[in-house]
Amino acid sequence: MDYFIENAPLETLACDCVIIGVYQDQQLCLPANALDNSTREVINGVINRGDIKGKMGETTLINVLPNSLLTRILLVGLGENKPLSSKAYRKILSSAVNSLKKPHIKVIVCSLAECAVLNSDWQWKTRQVVEMFSDAVYQFTALKTDKEIDSKLEKIIISVPTAQNSLAHAGLAQGLAIAGGVTLTKHLSDLPGNVCTPTFLAEQAIALGKTSAKLSINILEEADMAALGMQVFLSVARGSREPAKLICINYQGGDKNTKPIVLVGKGLTFDAGGISLKPGPGMDEMKYDMCGGAAVLGTLQAAAQMNLPLNIIGLIPSSENLPDGNAGKPGDIWKSMSGKTVEILNTDAEGRLILCDTLTYAERFNPDVVIDLATLTGACLVALGRVPSGLLGNDDALCNDLLAASETANDSVWRLPLWEEYQEQLKSNFADLANIGSKDGGTITAACFLSHFTKNFRWAHLDIAGTAWRSGATKGATGRPVPLLMQYLINRTNAL
Repeated sequence: MDYFIENAPLETLACDCVIIGVYQDQQLCLPANALDNSTREVINGVINRGDIKGKMGETTLINVLPNSLLTRILLVGLGENKPLSSKAYRKILSSAVNSLKKPHIKVIVCSLAECAVLNSDWQWKTRQVVEMFSDAVYQFTALKTDKEIDSKLEKIIISVPTAQNSLAHAGLAQGLAIAGGVTLTKHLSDLPGNVCTPTFLAEQAIALGKTSAKLSINILEEADMAALGMQVFLSVARGSREPAKLICINYQGGDKNTKPIVLVGKGLTFDAGGISLKPGPGMDEMKYDMCGGAAVLGTLQAAAQMNLPLNIIGLIPSSENLPDGNAGKPGDIWKSMSGKTVEILNTDAEGRLILCDTLTYAERFNPDVVIDLATLTGACLVALGRVPSGLLGNDDALCNDLLAASETANDSVWRLPLWEEYQEQLKSNFADLANIGSKDGGTITAACFLSHFTKNFRWAHLDIAGTAWRSGATKGATGRPVPLLMQYLINRTNAL
């Protein structure tokens, strides 16, 4: 879809549908009053006869408009006549675009940025229109013979007062970059494991590197990782015929002497659990075990598109985890790049194994901060559900920055403790560390394991096992936490 900013009055715009807001007290958003007059008060007539009450997210489509350039008007309920919360605003945008996906509507004028939203300016409101509309119309068709898509939307015009042009255009630029990063993340994540292999992910990184002179790509092969002493990482790939890759993306947008922000994304392109084989039902969703890696690619694409004045390193450890005669076994002990030995008590706790060596590798970049993101533990889904991602880390300032970014981006996180008492569960009689603890506190003990490899830098861990994809009738990747990471990067930029 294409997005545009428009300052002209609503009643002068030719389009298939204009979206306006209605409060529960039957009051319209400010720009809609002139539109109502131009349509012989059709809007108020619909409201007065009770077709829409103005409840939050309620929608009513008006199809007949006399003497108007407009074909339709969509009324969207805004709830009480007061400033909206950021979540309510996004809910309204979602209701609006989902109401217009089925009809044959190609061109929309959206006036909902006119709504007052608590602690939010026109830049943020405009950005949310782009993000929410793009998210709603995404549909995976790459491997379908019938590529017919549900939505016919082609052009979104965002109505903005002239005085707010500068902020709106800044929001539009941010929204387009973030939405593009989310779309790339969702597309890569939705691809099946027979297509999206570690080699395929590496090829996508190489293609991304060609889009900007500030991006450079380096792919470490298994021989390179063996030479570095990454036995723990390579133990995960032993059961697969697909070679493992460590994908390194270097974005140089800042001064060459500025310490980089390092993003590490788990890239398990399929996880059967290895010898500790997963149950069959739902195993198809283990193609989503690379969502962290996909999100790093999406974030780097968005950062490069916005030309952020930061240095960012993206590291994606990628492999498959399959059972095979050569696969690693429960009880095996391997040495990590850091020198610590790890006893593999469960081969299905493999994400932390590929991450730990990659976190050690991250030290060579002399990072300012390191943030890893991984579909790491089913325990996180049990603890937090599918609303927030889990957040743990060794630096309060970094964790607080991510919490603040999550609130602005509406990409929620919840911080969990990383207390010393949990480390007791990782003791091994035969190695420096065991790769799992007891059945209790699995999200925390997984982060505790990673913490042994992050002592030399400021680090935060995002467990996105409950938020990276949806199951059921709406099965598919969400693109999270690209909005959170981009907001964090935008905040870092604004602080320069």
